[in-house]
Amino acid sequence: MTLTGILITETPPDGDGTTLAVKDLFDTAGVRTTYGSAVFADHVPAATAEAVALLERAGYASIGKANLHEFAWGITSENPHYGWVPNPIAPDRISGGSSGGCAAALAAGIAEAALGTDSAGSIRIPSACCGTTGLKPTYGLVPIDGCFPLAKSFDHAGPMARDVAGCAEMMRALVPGFEPAAVASLGDLKVGVAWTDRADPLVRERVERAAAAFPDRRALDLPLPEGIYAAFAREAVEVHERLFRDHREQYGENVATKLERAMQLTDADVDRAWADRDRYRDRIAAMTDGLDLVISPTLETVAPLAGIGDLALRERVIELTFPWNVVGAPALAMPCGPAEDALPASVQLAGRPGDDALVLAAGGLLERALAA
Repeated sequence: MTLTGILITETPPDGDGTTLAVKDLFDTAGVRTTYGSAVFADHVPAATAEAVALLERAGYASIGKANLHEFAWGITSENPHYGWVPNPIAPDRISGGSSGGCAAALAAGIAEAALGTDSAGSIRIPSACCGTTGLKPTYGLVPIDGCFPLAKSFDHAGPMARDVAGCAEMMRALVPGFEPAAVASLGDLKVGVAWTDRADPLVRERVERAAAAFPDRRALDLPLPEGIYAAFAREAVEVHERLFRDHREQYGENVATKLERAMQLTDADVDRAWADRDRYRDRIAAMTDGLDLVISPTLETVAPLAGIGDLALRERVIELTFPWNVVGAPALAMPCGPAEDALPASVQLAGRPGDDALVLAAGGLLERALAA
């Protein structure tokens, strides 16, 4: 697999540790960091983001900066400045976004681990599209200092790998003292199964088969968040307003269109969105009380065709991932078998905020059950 479109900046690995691709949203001292944007094409930070430094101190060897959707605001990683990120397992499909280069590097065998970000699904969507594994941790658990923001109260940093064990090992480095929980069997966990009726037939079949590995399960009619995206969009405007005013011609049309739309939101729209977010968090907490996990599809489909565009795809693609950014809860995406067009389906395991160790333990057990 060529590196074209996957890595923006290549660096020789420093040491013989696990090879690491770093999303080009994280600052790296002395190494060009573009944030996927033409505005920062020649930007070389003086300091390294804390999450990157933690991994490097643990022995991970960076191979370079992974391409992404411009400014991390999008789900295709079809970047107009640094090339479209190819999907190594399906060249006619998107790699997902915004951490598309991270998942593609894993799927192509270029890297063994990757550091991504997730504001509405940006770790889990590319993991699903490329048949890899990724964890969006509990909000604030993994340091995001030195990472260019998208929507600050929705932004998460987290691990991406080829399997659950790889994500767990990265979490040990990213969160000192972290260890997956001690769970003897999937039968020890109470789970709710949600949103499978929204998925395409073979994706639904694969996810429900994965859910069937948990003996103590029940159907869960969880709502999806409504009206809350206005709060996300306003936070993005607050990050970009001055930069966009000064450099409009250097923004790609996809992100520019979203910013222009977001700038039309009124304060009343945003106030309602914040109130709706609080109510949604309370409602999800009440509906999942007594459960250890919520099992659902990560995406309702396999990886969509390339070239359709983020604006046409994003509403459906983020539908089942965005809820856990709203809540701030940990959510793991992992492959669960071939579905439509023989492409991988992905199952999502979400826990209560703070239950990252339990989510990873359950993911490891499920991974072994699916391989049996």
